[in-house]
Amino acid sequence: MTTPIARIRLSASWKNCWSFKRMPIFEEITEEVIVPRIILRYPRRFAMNWAALLALVCFSIGAAALTASSVEMRRARVKDVATVEGIRDNQLVGYGIVVGLRGTGDSSQTIFPLQTLISTLERMGVNLTQNSTTSSLRVQNMAAVFIAATLPPFAQPGNKLDVTVSSAGDARSLEGGLLLMTPLYGPDGQIYAQAQGPMVLGGYSVTSNGNNRALNHPTTGRVPSGGIVERAVPLDLTHMRKLFILLNDPDFRTAELMAAAIDKQLNRSIAHTVDSRRIEVDCDPGEDIPELLARIEAIEVDVFPRAKVVVNERTGTVVIGGDVRLQPVSILHGGLVVNVISQVEVSQPNPFASGTTQVVTQTTVQAQDKPANKIELRAGATVDDLVQSLQEIGATARDVISILQAMKEAQALEAELEVM
Repeated sequence: MTTPIARIRLSASWKNCWSFKRMPIFEEITEEVIVPRIILRYPRRFAMNWAALLALVCFSIGAAALTASSVEMRRARVKDVATVEGIRDNQLVGYGIVVGLRGTGDSSQTIFPLQTLISTLERMGVNLTQNSTTSSLRVQNMAAVFIAATLPPFAQPGNKLDVTVSSAGDARSLEGGLLLMTPLYGPDGQIYAQAQGPMVLGGYSVTSNGNNRALNHPTTGRVPSGGIVERAVPLDLTHMRKLFILLNDPDFRTAELMAAAIDKQLNRSIAHTVDSRRIEVDCDPGEDIPELLARIEAIEVDVFPRAKVVVNERTGTVVIGGDVRLQPVSILHGGLVVNVISQVEVSQPNPFASGTTQVVTQTTVQAQDKPANKIELRAGATVDDLVQSLQEIGATARDVISILQAMKEAQALEAELEVM
């Protein structure tokens, strides 16, 4: 038995074919076509066209459902949304010195740059003993720095790396500096690369007569291709019998669809889902693993990314994804401004009095409560509606962050809120 929830009446005139406009129903309507949850009434004289009309209605319903699902789904290659377990980057770190600065290096109050300079000179054959003479050496033209680099997978000796150099002392700027040869160590304490070369900065710092002008971060720079790999991380693919594909964002639905897509592309059942992040792939004995991974990484799958809102309170940046959904909510946003003003006044005694001059601090507290602004989001509101409403009331970036956090607590924001 079918319980209809909607009844569509279709009528035809002598000049028009089927129409969805409301028209008088012919008296000769005597037949019904019952489809799930829809009843179509049509005149007997046009019974020959009911199949075409039914197909049109079904096509419209299917197109609407496809459109609704396509909003949440997107196509992506496996290599863009997942990685292979064991094939990973490795971080390297080192400590060295940058020379050739123009008086913007570490001050004499920083001890370790001087010790580093003495150790470096001793390796070069210059013997210096740490006494009163060495402690008076000026190190304003050099700076102690830490070096960081990333060793990519399958890197071999001789490959070059980009390295990042950051000041470890109180240097004002590394502009014009040269990084001396520095070993880069892995987590196991072994040397995997060497770094050396001139630095490239994205800023500057100029100081003169107590005035300072700085742009960006002049104490951090890069040495393009300044690192050279000296040791490779061993990784042999020929003896691997199982591969694990790791999703960047865990999702059971995406993992199941990826396993099914791998089986369909390779025409064999070798992939199965372990959990929301891992897909296990069985390899045949003697199979070409690089060729297998190349085919797997090129497969396109349907992914369902989580709706996410990312906010950075330090810079006031707010990034809202397109899949974020909002529930009906009313927002009242106001501001309370409290100013504490302190003024220093000098109190002097009267002439020929025995009192003394005193410095008195006068403190004034001012409070101003701004009127609240109202935002009302109805059912079906989008992120664009929210942003436009916030711009209309003149909300700043920090106001937006506070409003989003409150909406998340009120369950009106259907997204993951990530605070950087």
